[in-house]
Amino acid sequence: MALASLPALPTPLGSCPLGGGGGGGVVPPPRRAIRRPGGLGRAARSCYRFRTDDDGVVDVAVSGKDGDGGGGYAVSVEVPHLPGARGRDGGLVLRATGSGEGVPLAPAAGGACLAAELSFDAPRSPFYLSFLLTDAAGLEIRTHRKTNFRVPVGVGPGSPTPLGLSHSADGAVNFAVYSKSANAVALYLYSGDGDEPALEIDLDPHIHRTGNIWHVSLESIEGYVSYGFCCGGIRRPLLDPYAKVIGDFVSGSSVHDEGITVPSMRCLASLVGVPSYNWGRDRHPCLPLEKLVVYRANVALFTKDKSSGLPDSIAGTFSGLAAKIEHFKSLGVNAVLLEPVFPFHQVKGPYFPFHLFSPMNLYSSEGSSVSAIKSMKDMVKTMHKNGIEVLLEVVFTHNAEGEAECQMISMRGIDNSSYYIANGITGCKTSVLNCNHPVTQKLILDSLRHWVLDFHVDGFCFISAPFLVRGLGGEYLSRPPLLEAIAFDPVLSMTKIIADPWSPLDISNVQFPFPHWKRWAEMNTRFSIDVRNFLKREAQISDLATRLCGSGDLFSTRGPAFSFNYVSRNSGLTLVDLVSFSSDDDLASELSWNCGEEGPSENSAVLQTRLRQIRNFLFILFVSLGIPVLNMGDECGHSAAGSISYKDRGPLNWRGMKTSFVKEVTRFISFLTALRSRRGDIFQRREFLKLENIHWYGSNLSEPGWDDPNSNFLCMHINAEVDKMVADSVRSDLYICFNANVESVSATLPALAEGSMWVRLVDTSLAFPGFFSTESNLKAQQVPGLSSYNVEAHTCVLFESKSALA
Repeated sequence: MALASLPALPTPLGSCPLGGGGGGGVVPPPRRAIRRPGGLGRAARSCYRFRTDDDGVVDVAVSGKDGDGGGGYAVSVEVPHLPGARGRDGGLVLRATGSGEGVPLAPAAGGACLAAELSFDAPRSPFYLSFLLTDAAGLEIRTHRKTNFRVPVGVGPGSPTPLGLSHSADGAVNFAVYSKSANAVALYLYSGDGDEPALEIDLDPHIHRTGNIWHVSLESIEGYVSYGFCCGGIRRPLLDPYAKVIGDFVSGSSVHDEGITVPSMRCLASLVGVPSYNWGRDRHPCLPLEKLVVYRANVALFTKDKSSGLPDSIAGTFSGLAAKIEHFKSLGVNAVLLEPVFPFHQVKGPYFPFHLFSPMNLYSSEGSSVSAIKSMKDMVKTMHKNGIEVLLEVVFTHNAEGEAECQMISMRGIDNSSYYIANGITGCKTSVLNCNHPVTQKLILDSLRHWVLDFHVDGFCFISAPFLVRGLGGEYLSRPPLLEAIAFDPVLSMTKIIADPWSPLDISNVQFPFPHWKRWAEMNTRFSIDVRNFLKREAQISDLATRLCGSGDLFSTRGPAFSFNYVSRNSGLTLVDLVSFSSDDDLASELSWNCGEEGPSENSAVLQTRLRQIRNFLFILFVSLGIPVLNMGDECGHSAAGSISYKDRGPLNWRGMKTSFVKEVTRFISFLTALRSRRGDIFQRREFLKLENIHWYGSNLSEPGWDDPNSNFLCMHINAEVDKMVADSVRSDLYICFNANVESVSATLPALAEGSMWVRLVDTSLAFPGFFSTESNLKAQQVPGLSSYNVEAHTCVLFESKSALA
């Protein structure tokens, strides 16, 4: 039987002995030797050809399960050629490693070669059959590398697709990993005992490689619990980038690398398949973009504090987040934006992940990957049931891996040249992933689809968006392939996709022209900057007007619904710190104002000003066109004591929810979200307001001081549009005053049609609960037709026209 010409198997890597590793790798003695004159005589499953140390040839074929009902394996060995007479005249004996019994080789049909067939009881596969040949004189015949002959049993060539680990119906398991640069790849299997692999399987590039994808299949993985890949000269297990279930991230003992002490890090992929999940009737809420009210939260910090009142087993987990769903509903929130939930480096934080296909183990009650998967799906299902969408912040531009070999966790060790921009990017201390390389692009797209299809996630916010437009050499691209692919992907294009310019790499947060194809939304950094500057009296009022109308300078080709507006975020000052700290030089970029006294204060005047400013920030956020984004804790006065470092953010203190201040702020937010919903014709728009429906005024209905740098007062009159599609539709006008001055201003209200009057809905200077009003007490808030209203210092006021007969 002619066999394909195949090279000898690579020498084993690591410390695994030739006879296999511990935990079942050693092969038992053969229970019988079968001599068949017909040579191999079976349909060989896998064939191997070895070159011997004296330039001979030995062919080995593994036929898989024994067909006689024994449930074992049949291995055929043929020696078609050995130089000299010792192979023919003296006879040959096969001796398996670990067995003292020798099996003579007999002449095959026609005398063309010597052959033997071994039948084994079914040991736990996979394993290696290791043997050598001896002649009658006892001289050993080995491979040309002076090693025993070593053949894998229960190991097949495998398939290059899909990448990662996949299970088949017959129990076989396939492994596939991309590596263009690796000249050798080994699969390490672990039994759970110790740090050393129980079995190492070397992949032959002639058998287990298709293009740049290395692959192998195993008939069984029984007895093994995890796996990793060893690539090239890196003699340590690397995490499969496509693994769906992973173990714990382990930071080992520190090692010295080029004179620097660095921790050794490792994580293995689990051989356990993703458990099935019953989604029942779960459906994506599919809320229109313009109707979103977003709450950004960190899964752990949201309920980790004892004050959350949750059991320790669920505090700080996905389950804890779901347990507080009434809090979201009370605020009027209909979308939760979660800080990165990918497994991350616990010292560097969630913006430094090391894996893209599974949730953080610690975000579950059991602290395991399987538990985290179920817990997150339960949370998403609960959110959807209550009409709340789940959006994820995702980081694809960098990860937690270091350049030292001991800090290579996954992609850097598997194929650094493909996954990373070769020479890095100037100004960044962390290496940047090559997101627009075809292989990295596929990895990202596959990850995103996985979260949508398997976890029912509703959208993504892409951190470090400026780095997503970088090319293979770090240059800027006008049409980045990754972003275009996401925009038109049949699955991803149906979700919310948001670009966030904030970068934890170089701590930058600069808005820039982002390629969007009219599908990408963006976190609006300019909104935060201009609103902060206005309220501290350092902005042109034209900048405020632009933000109120939906930032047409940034979103003119998309519409205001693509602008995700925020006042504070998880990096930088919290909302309460924004009005309490400003003297520190490190806070210059925060554009904050302490309202007259630095830090905590007992001065009633200072405290009243701070309270007004908090109301003003929230008010402007919700009456501006675009999507309001609340940051976790801003509704309850959460403080980081003036620190702008993300690491200084502590858990949310739920005791504060009982204070009068928090009750006031949360009710105000609830009022504002209800107002946005009720007046969706103005605040929830896919398109900009028409110019003829917006009128700008100063204090006495005069032209605003657009060019006056000292002008800190602006009034906005919005004429409601009449819906021609609805018979007798009548909408009321809105008049909004913004006073950032240190003194009050008398504002003249525009005249209304006969039978109508202005009703004050908000005045941020008034005492609680009178500073905002509902329709239940309109008469108390009525303002006569053409009149003036005193707008106090640091105050915003909102009027709505109503019929006097109402």
